Amino acid sequence: MEHSRYRGRFAPSPTGPLHFGSLVTALATWLEARTANGDWLVRIEDLDPLREPPEATDQILHSLEVHGLHSDEPIRFQSQRHPAYQSAITQLLGSGKAYPCTCSRKQLQAHNGRHPFQCRERTSAPEDAPHAIRFALSDESCQWQDLLLGSQRQSVRAELDDPVIQRKEGFFAYQLAVAVDDIDQGISHVVRGSDLLDMTAQQQQIFQALGAQPPQWLHIPVILNDQGQKLSKQNHAPALDDSKPATNLVHALLALGQQPPAQLTNATVDEVLAWARAHWQRTAIPLTSRQARGITSSTQSHSDR
Repeated sequence: MEHSRYRGRFAPSPTGPLHFGSLVTALATWLEARTANGDWLVRIEDLDPLREPPEATDQILHSLEVHGLHSDEPIRFQSQRHPAYQSAITQLLGSGKAYPCTCSRKQLQAHNGRHPFQCRERTSAPEDAPHAIRFALSDESCQWQDLLLGSQRQSVRAELDDPVIQRKEGFFAYQLAVAVDDIDQGISHVVRGSDLLDMTAQQQQIFQALGAQPPQWLHIPVILNDQGQKLSKQNHAPALDDSKPATNLVHALLALGQQPPAQLTNATVDEVLAWARAHWQRTAIPLTSRQARGITSSTQSHSDR
């Protein structure tokens, strides 16, 4: 299936409010879609209620709104999509591309990643044993073209790398849900942080097993804190200050290697976004987090000029 129209998405997990790193990703996805005259969708990946404060989704949607980033279609919530994920698992089990796995992490480590109970040979799980569902990868040396990083190659090892697609507690895993929804929503291009680069080859096999063409990928550098860690809720990244949206957007543009004029920090959100659309240069995006971090650490002096 060839994608005739650009369709992109921003898909945060509601484990806390948006932080600066999330805004950088959201803005990059939005600008790629806008400059291609395509569609930009927002999807809330609320798959794990144990890690999701009840107020986080509203905080995220409010932040996107005040920063002028509006979804072109109704917002999708993965918590409302369980039947679709279950259907995909049934399909994958039926085609031999998934299997029930009773192994614990410790057991797999003790056997160098091999399944001591030959889980891959199973067609059904023991009724009394808790089990995850894993995707059955094929051995592959996978090559694809990243729209920023260029030619990429990854080796995928059957059994050793098989990802969990449904956890023992019953929760559906990111690896499955993201593919099911990207297929259903016709997503043609995925812009995301380079911390997800390593799972691309696995995800391509999941797309193919579900009968779909994988999207085109563009991996941008993750934003680092002063300790060199990825900005994330896990590392206590501060929430965006929603009272300064134009300034936040200018800083995000700097982190993406763009060169907004200093006076834009005094502009409106609409003016910043209009400038960004008119001047967006994908080729200016830094290739590494270190470069992006260097740019973001200079944003304060930029805004003070």
